[in-house]
Amino acid sequence: MKKPQLLWLNISVFTLTGLITLIGVPAYAFIHGFDGWQIAAMVIGIAICEISITAGYHRLWSHRSYEAHWLLRLALALGGTFATQNSILHWASDHRRHHRFVDDDQKDPYSAGRGFWYSHIGWMLRDYDTEHDTQYSNCRDLQQDAIVMWQHRHYMPLVLSLNFGIPVALGVWHGDILGMLLLAGVARLAISHHLTFFINSLAHIWGKQPYSDSNSSRDNSVLALLTMGEGYHNYHHSFQRDYRNGIRWWQFDPTKWLIRSMAWLGLAKNLYRTPSERIEACRAQMLLISTSRKLAQLPHADALILRLQQEYEKLLNRINEFSQAKKQWLEASKNSVLENYDLDELKTKVETLKTNFLQQRKNWLMLNQRIICS
Repeated sequence: MKKPQLLWLNISVFTLTGLITLIGVPAYAFIHGFDGWQIAAMVIGIAICEISITAGYHRLWSHRSYEAHWLLRLALALGGTFATQNSILHWASDHRRHHRFVDDDQKDPYSAGRGFWYSHIGWMLRDYDTEHDTQYSNCRDLQQDAIVMWQHRHYMPLVLSLNFGIPVALGVWHGDILGMLLLAGVARLAISHHLTFFINSLAHIWGKQPYSDSNSSRDNSVLALLTMGEGYHNYHHSFQRDYRNGIRWWQFDPTKWLIRSMAWLGLAKNLYRTPSERIEACRAQMLLISTSRKLAQLPHADALILRLQQEYEKLLNRINEFSQAKKQWLEASKNSVLENYDLDELKTKVETLKTNFLQQRKNWLMLNQRIICS
C-alpha cells in the first residue's frame, strides 16, 4: 500500500526548530551565553502560546465551554497564531473529529491506537486525511465568529509577522537579536509545540482512568504541570464541555484559573460546569469496575461483588434523587409564578437529598477501601 504524501512544510518546520533548539541554542549558550531577560522572554512566550491554545483553541472554540468578550477572543487568537498550530478553524475541526471518533484509527486524526509517534507528531508529517473537509462542516458555529475567520484568512502573514516580528523587536530592545531569535523565537516554538503534542500522545497512554475506560484518555498530574492543566485528560474526555479539567481546588489548572479570572473581570461568561452528581456517578462506576476486578481473584468473590453491587445501586439511587430534585428546584427558581414558600420547601428537599447522597458516597468509598484492604 502506497504511503500518504509527505507534508514538506510541516517536516521542515519541525525539523529546523528541533535541530536549532537541540544544537544551535546550546552552541550559542556555550559561545555567547544567554541572560535572564532572554530566558524570561522564552518562558513567557511558551506560557502565552500554551494558554492561548488551552483557553482559546481548545476550551473556548473547540468545546464552547464558555463565552468570551471580543477583546479576549482577539488576544487568544493572536496568542494561538504565535504558537503556530494552524488556524483556529482547522485546529478545532481536527479536535472535534478526535472527540467524536476517539481511538478510531481511520477517523481519529491523531488516534493513540496508532502509537506514540503517530499521535504525537507523525500524523502531521504525511497527508493521512484522505477526506479533506475544506468546508469545515463540523465548525459551522465558528464560521460565524468574525475573529476566527479573520485569523483563518490571514493565518500565514500573521504567523510570519508574529514569530519573526516579536523576537526581533525584543532583540533590538535587548541588544542581541540572534540570541532572542534563538530563545524567544525558535526554542519557544519547539518547546510549546511538543508540550501541546503530549496531550495527543502521552495523555492517552500514561496515567489513570478515574472517570471512564471507554477510551484511551488518562489523567496525569505531571502532564498537567507541563500543559496548563490539560493533563487531566480522562476527565476532559468524559466531560468535554466543562471549562475545567482539574476540578479539585488543589489540581494544577491555570487555564481554569484564567477563565474564571476573565469572568470576574467581565471578559467571559456562561462558564459551563458539569453537575457534581454526574461526575460522582462516573467515578462510582469506575471504582465498581476496579474493585470487582480485584475481587474476582479472591475466594468467595461472588458474595463480595454482590454486596458491592448493592451499595453501588444504592448510591446511584441517591444520586438520581438529588439530581432530579436539584433540577426541579432550579427550574422553579426561574418561574416567578411559584410562591417563596414553595421554593424554600424545594430547596430544603435538595439539601436533604444532597446530604443523603454525600453520606452514601462516603459509605461506598469506605466499603471499597475495607474490601480491598481485607
